[in-house]
Parts: sequence; structure tokens; C-alpha cells
Amino acid sequence: MDSHTAFLSNEGSYTIFSFGETRLKFIAPYSLQKYENVVQWDNGYLVVMAKYAHNQQAEEEYIDLIPVLKDLCIEPNEYLKPIRKVEVLRNSL
Repeated sequence: MDSHTAFLSNEGSYTIFSFGETRLKFIAPYSLQKYENVVQWDNGYLVVMAKYAHNQQAEEEYIDLIPVLKDLCIEPNEYLKPIRKVEVLRNSL
């Protein structure tokens, strides 16, 4: 695995963002089935296509990691600096 790549997935009703040895887990929208792909990564802000139970088509979703990192007492600039890209793990639930 590339040391500059982070990974996005979901486990049930939780979003998982993994980078290096750190695995962030936070509440996802209630009807999320899976993340399909990352459209844009902008230093802590993600635009993703997500599949929800209430819609046959994937929808654009936005994830801002900075408040999550701050709530976990992780310095956002330090944590995010080495991340060059984010990919969806294909084994998402």
C-alpha cells in the first residue's frame, strides 16, 4: 500500500477513515449502504459518491474530517499533511 493513501469504508452505520496506524470511526447517515468512490480530496474535505437504501442511484456526499479530528484531539494539519489521495475500500459493508 502507498504510504500517502488513506482509505474510506463503512461498517454498518459507521464511516471508517483509515490512514497509517490510525482508524477513525464515526456515525454515518442512517441509510448508507456503501461508499462507491472518492470524487475529490481536499486536505480533510471529501466529496464522495455514496449509495443509500432509499435511492437506486449513488448520491454525492460530503465529509469534513477536520471537526472529527478536533473532537478526537488529533491535530488536523499534522494528521492530514502526508495524505495525497483517498480511496474507497472495496470490501465496504
